[in-house]
Amino acid sequence: MATIFSRIIAGEIPSYKVAEDDKYYAFLDINPLTKGHTLVVPKQEVDYLFDLDDETLAGMVVFAKKVAARIKREIACARVAVVVLGMEVPHAHIHLIPIQNENDVDFHRKKLHLTPEEFREIADKLAR
Repeated sequence: MATIFSRIIAGEIPSYKVAEDDKYYAFLDINPLTKGHTLVVPKQEVDYLFDLDDETLAGMVVFAKKVAARIKREIACARVAVVVLGMEVPHAHIHLIPIQNENDVDFHRKKLHLTPEEFREIADKLAR
């Protein structure tokens, strides 16, 4: 059975796409810690990040770097944090989170509740 991320990539489930190429897909996290919180996933369905072959993993990091540069340019933040937890969905993924300080990366804190319009505005800004 396809993961929710594979279904998002396939267009079966809507997402707020930020970037895409032939191997990777980036979209806004629908339960963001901060505005601009983005997930980067390989289109290849592999459960654990470090089970990806070296070429795919390296390419994913380079793709994530480009997305992080867009986030840094468009969202007021001190840095873009990179977090790999990998427990929520059995599909390798990287969280890119615009932060002002380390407390912004606390996954136990209350998530933002954004409107569809706010998500679209952020995704459109990051997709440029």
